[in-house]
This record gives sequence, structure tokens and C-alpha cells, in this order.
Amino acid sequence: MQNIIDINADVGEGINNEAQLIPLVSSCNIACGGHAGDEETMQTVVKLAKQHHVKIGAHPSYPDKENFGRVIVDMPFNDLVESLKNQIEILIKIINEENLKLHHIKPHGALYNYAAINTEAATAVVEVMKQLSIKVKLYAPYKSVLADLAIKNNIEVVFEAFVDRNYNPDLTLVSRNQENAVIKDEKLVFNHVYKMFTQQKVLTIKNTETPIKAQTFCVHGDNPKAIQLIKYLVIQLKSKGIFIS
Repeated sequence: MQNIIDINADVGEGINNEAQLIPLVSSCNIACGGHAGDEETMQTVVKLAKQHHVKIGAHPSYPDKENFGRVIVDMPFNDLVESLKNQIEILIKIINEENLKLHHIKPHGALYNYAAINTEAATAVVEVMKQLSIKVKLYAPYKSVLADLAIKNNIEVVFEAFVDRNYNPDLTLVSRNQENAVIKDEKLVFNHVYKMFTQQKVLTIKNTETPIKAQTFCVHGDNPKAIQLIKYLVIQLKSKGIFIS
């Protein structure tokens, strides 16, 4: 069994816990103005990531700060592509100023979930990546429309699963409207991740097991227990000979 695991976190979203969070993870996804964040927050998080040698990703979303990017926005395809591209390019400019490189892109919230099942949304994300002047990886769910389309377009995909979210049997995330959407117990979080990483299976809310592949695992930076969860998870993984990198 591979004994290296990547733990990523969504950051720059106004929670202001990055100084505690960044040293615990191996990659991060920085909000770049669509759902949260501005140039100042991006600069702050980029510098923290540089200090702690954490891989930097862009976390673009529907341009919808009012709903924190958690609602599907009905907008023209070209407008969505342009918005996403602008968000990412602002972050790339800041990263370049620190002599760093963008490692990956991970859509946020409603865009991430919709692109996982909807061809047009997935095509918008892939189109943006094709238009960028640099080649970067895409963090996307296993067996998703987004991952499959990216692979067909010769974009390197890193399969992602979620540390603190429950799954439906079809590998979609349980809606945040449901009480059991977020896993808050640290022991359950560890069991959840360990099963996915070592057995390539996830225990769903229907108490069934569904095959899953993941090379990177996300904890949401806006989870009130994010720091506590990651600290516990890292300790438990290390006790099993699995290291964060």
C-alpha cells in the first residue's frame, strides 16, 4: 500500500484560520474572488503556503459571494468561462510574484458538485484549463463527468475525496441541507479516510460500500472543527505508517 497521502484544505474564505491550518496540510485551494477572497487574502495565503512548502491550487467558483458559491448560477457559458479564467489569472499573478507555480485547480461548491454530473459545467472548467498559458492538475471526484472529460482532454486529474463529508451511494456528496452532510466526530473522520485510502471503498449514508479512488483528501477550512480534525487525522494516519506529503 502506498504510504503517502495528500491532505488539502479550502482556504482564503474569510475564516482566518490559515495560520493554523496551512502547516497541517500538503496542498491548499485558495479562494480567488468568486465566492470569497480578494487580492489581499490571496497574497496572505500564498505567502503562508510558500513558508510551509504547501502546494498551491486555485479555488474558483460561480461569481456569487452572496451565496458563498453554494448555489448553481444560471449564466451564459462564455461568461462563466471568462469569470473562472479571470479568477484563476489573478491568483497566478500573485503566485508569480512569489516565484512559485500554480499546482492545481479545484472548482468550489456548487460548481464542483454540478460539474461532477453536468457536461456543460464540466466543459466550462475544462475550457478554462485549456485556455491557461500553463499546464496544471485538476482536483476532481472519481468517476465524475468532470474527471472523465478532463482526462479526454489530456488534463492530469488527481482524484479527490472528502475528509468531513458523507457520501450517497452514487458518490455524490450528501446535500448540506441534510443534517448528516458533514462529519464532525474526529474518530469517524479517521475511519472514513482510512477506509477510502486503504480499501478504496466508502461507507455511504445507506450503510453500503461503494468503490472510490482518491489521491487527495479535502477538509473544509470553514468547518468549525477543521484544525482539531486534521490534527487528529494526521496523528492517526502516522500511527498506521501513512504520511502527509
